[in-house]
Amino acid sequence: MAERTNPSALPPVRARAVAFLAILVGGVCGLLIGLSLVSIQCEGSCATAEGAGALTGAVLGAGGVAVVAVLVLRAMGEWQARPGDRR
Repeated sequence: MAERTNPSALPPVRARAVAFLAILVGGVCGLLIGLSLVSIQCEGSCATAEGAGALTGAVLGAGGVAVVAVLVLRAMGEWQARPGDRR
């Protein structure tokens, strides 16, 4: 049976799903960190500040993990696109 080759550099669905889950986890962790930092420093009613801190942390956390995930998926796709070039 001939080995199936993937002519595109698109990574497998499982790898993309894991990257998506990693981005979600990074966003949740960033949300918790941002919320905690504002909660520790704020006194009294500070729901707006906590929301802004949580949102900022979530965006930064998910964004950072997304950059790494895209780089990993691209490298993985390029590595799989040329199986004959490996030694």
